[in-house]
Amino acid sequence: MSIVVTGATGRLGRHVVDSLLATVPAASVAVVVRDGKKAADLAERGVEVRIADYGRPETLTDAFRAGDRVLLISGSEVGQRVPQHTAVIDAAVAAGVAQLAYTGILGGPDADFELAAEHKETERLILASGLPYTFLRNGWYTENYTENLAPVLAHGAVVANAGEGRIASATRADYAAAAAAVLTGPAGEHLNRTYELSGDTAWSLAEYAAEISARSGREIAYAAVSAEEHLAVLTGAGVPPFFAEILVDVDRAVERGALALRTGDLARLTGRPSTPLGVTVGEALAAV
Repeated sequence: MSIVVTGATGRLGRHVVDSLLATVPAASVAVVVRDGKKAADLAERGVEVRIADYGRPETLTDAFRAGDRVLLISGSEVGQRVPQHTAVIDAAVAAGVAQLAYTGILGGPDADFELAAEHKETERLILASGLPYTFLRNGWYTENYTENLAPVLAHGAVVANAGEGRIASATRADYAAAAAAVLTGPAGEHLNRTYELSGDTAWSLAEYAAEISARSGREIAYAAVSAEEHLAVLTGAGVPPFFAEILVDVDRAVERGALALRTGDLARLTGRPSTPLGVTVGEALAAV
């Protein structure tokens, strides 16, 4: 039996593997990746590397073993996730894995924005499969904002159509620590359970702009615009229209409070508070 992380060379997957290796022997961890070269450093650390591709079901035949505890990190190709996730679920069923954990989205079936649709369908498919499951419904990543500081600093503004909505975000490392806790817990402890994961504090984009100002020494404003204005800004900056529509729709959800849910599940699983917004902003500014 191994603890298996799919998509392990991605931005979340890397953090999950690091969290696992801090608590369990490398020999008990396996990763499923498309490009073995990108996982060479993990192999050097003693992690088993299995090559497979969500988009090529035939490659998943040997991705899992009976009794494995598997983390399915959701695919990054919006619009392709359902068939890709279906292939992983089918392979997990065929192998007889002991647990399939899935990184969904905060709110699950109650999430009412377009980006949630594929996550909701994936959860339905996992339930229908009969596999022992754990749903890790991740809230928004703080890095979704802090990784895009360059244009904010260049224009002196955070532009969004989120109104006064609040976001209970956490870092990828926070969510990864929760996933590692679920994968390494006593047998059965987290099976057939759902966790709504989010940060301890919900902040507004006006507060985010103020945090950047305080830490950078520059005057950064929050420019609250309409959905139509925001869409024009994004497409004018070169964001593909399909993705720009998704971002605008997410901001509408933020304004409705869809990403402000706080249950305390994240802190309970990790055993520590979530990373404060100011810490992540400070680290991002140091990297700019």
